[in-house]
Amino acid sequence: MIDEGKPIFVQIAEQIEDDIIDGVYPAETQVPSTNEFAAFYRINPATAGKGVNLLVDDGILYKKRGIGMFVSDGARERLVTKRRDAFSVEYLRPLLAEAAKLGIGAEQLTHMIQAAADQRPATPEPRTTPSAASPSKGVRA
Repeated sequence: MIDEGKPIFVQIAEQIEDDIIDGVYPAETQVPSTNEFAAFYRINPATAGKGVNLLVDDGILYKKRGIGMFVSDGARERLVTKRRDAFSVEYLRPLLAEAAKLGIGAEQLTHMIQAAADQRPATPEPRTTPSAASPSKGVRA
């Protein structure tokens, strides 16, 4: 999972976000502890904590003192909205700008996207997370 071009704590936060969006961690469920992330990825617990705290600051996770971190109500919906907005800015706008430069109209672009979608795998590859590696958290399908 470690991408040398991106801070590790950001990658930890994104991994938790992905798992929330994918339904691995529904609202009010506990996420792996910073120590579990640190052990799994062989990183400093402070680094893992920094990633988790990004999500606490955004209201995605909350702390139950002495128990751990839990997914907030509405977290999945907030993350999906945030990711859709980012998708539009990071991918759709540049795609439309490039299509316009190349003289590709909306109908042709729609056909190109549909053809590409028809060739993609039906389901994403499963990821390995601390929850999958830790018997106390169960095995991820």
